Amino acid sequence: MHIEGLAQEPAIEAHGVGRKYRRGWALRDCSFRLPAGRICGLVGPNGAGKTTLMAIAANLLQPTDGTLKVFGAPPGSVKTRRRTAFLAQEKPLFRRFTVAETLRMGRELNPGWDQRAAENIVHAGNVPLDAKIGTLSGGQRTRVAFAVAFGKRPDLLMLDEPMSDLDPLVRHELMTTLMAEAAQHGTTVLMSSHMLSELENVCDFLLVMSTGGLRLAGDVDELRSAHLLLHGSRSDEANAESLAAELTTHTLVEHRTSGRQVTALVRPNGPVAGQWQAEIPNLEELLLSYLRCPDVPPLVTSQAQVPGQTYGSNGARTVAA
Repeated sequence: MHIEGLAQEPAIEAHGVGRKYRRGWALRDCSFRLPAGRICGLVGPNGAGKTTLMAIAANLLQPTDGTLKVFGAPPGSVKTRRRTAFLAQEKPLFRRFTVAETLRMGRELNPGWDQRAAENIVHAGNVPLDAKIGTLSGGQRTRVAFAVAFGKRPDLLMLDEPMSDLDPLVRHELMTTLMAEAAQHGTTVLMSSHMLSELENVCDFLLVMSTGGLRLAGDVDELRSAHLLLHGSRSDEANAESLAAELTTHTLVEHRTSGRQVTALVRPNGPVAGQWQAEIPNLEELLLSYLRCPDVPPLVTSQAQVPGQTYGSNGARTVAA
């Protein structure tokens, strides 16, 4: 979903952002921009740097290298803090507060608070307002945390694995609420999730990370259209080698053989020769291939590229300006 008519200032713009811990780099040389009004999936294996990136954008961590801005301002500025909401995996809530007290605290701390939106999310799950947070189930606490995040009416909503403890029905309900709120208010959403098939139905922008670096970034349709999923068949080992040789002029993301069937995902550099059946990959196929093959050159589409950076023809950043 792409919300038209918004300000041109990107929701997030990162220039060479890195974060180092004692054990090494959790995030390194990360440069991208997330346009305002997009629903962005943040994908990668555990330890890829997703939570670190979100924490920097939420002003919970400072980068070791580089700079990151939210709507053109540092994450720590008063204006930026008012425009952003971050829902972490652990969903920090005061266990001794009641649900009503939690919503009241949200109302008192946030000038643009929407009490009706927050209460609607709580009531939809039949969560008693007088119940203490510590007595709620994991799914109920998640619902209250969502209510607080939505009630703030942020321009940028960041969600770190927000629905991992929810059953499919509640997850679908909250995802529908998320999409409706984003469409109505033009909210930019950055959502980390391992549920790849679910992202395909909601996201129109994508950031894929691996080993602390950016692998894919950009508009989902543009990323999918930049690839071809090829299907071929072989009669013997020599035939399989000749099929693979036909792809040497293209960027080969992944190549798999199952029996006599050969499947390859490529970024084509012109027409693909040979007896291949070609189709545009769906989002899940694209993501799984890049997650299985982290050494493939990165691809950053034009909408995700940062002005002042030099990118190669395949979107890989080559020179820091």
